[in-house]
Amino acid sequence: MILDKHDRQYLNRVSLKNPWHFLALGFGSGLLPKAPGTYGSLAALPICMILVYLPWYVTMAVILVTFFVGWYASSVTEKAMGMHDNSAIVVDEFVGMFISVLFYPSVYYYTILAFILFRFFDVLKPFPISYADKKVSGGLGVMLDDVLAGIAALATAHAIFYFI
Repeated sequence: MILDKHDRQYLNRVSLKNPWHFLALGFGSGLLPKAPGTYGSLAALPICMILVYLPWYVTMAVILVTFFVGWYASSVTEKAMGMHDNSAIVVDEFVGMFISVLFYPSVYYYTILAFILFRFFDVLKPFPISYADKKVSGGLGVMLDDVLAGIAALATAHAIFYFI
């Protein structure tokens, strides 16, 4: 979803000085005016390039911490904005990207594949991603569709790795 003037009025209710808002807005990457989800995913990419070199259980710990912190930060930020899942909230893109590189070979440039596949599933939102996006509310709803998009990207990438 691209930010428009309607979305911008809600941004007046958040502050990057608030650490929960800062996290929910992807360290400010969600404030960019066009395609904030893409910018949030790009902001996560350098971290993904590090995660592929770490043991899988460290990556899993990062995913879990990011998920739960993101859930809370999204809830706090949604409440401040007075609306659900404003496109400026991009912490969910981080967790989706982190999931999409789980069990990747230790080659940093493969993270570009993760980015492409994650954005593909996040934008198209095939079932069950679309169901979670529409039916689950609050901070959990913000996070869940991107968790599912990350899982779809992960499965697709590993299928590609297997067949190549």
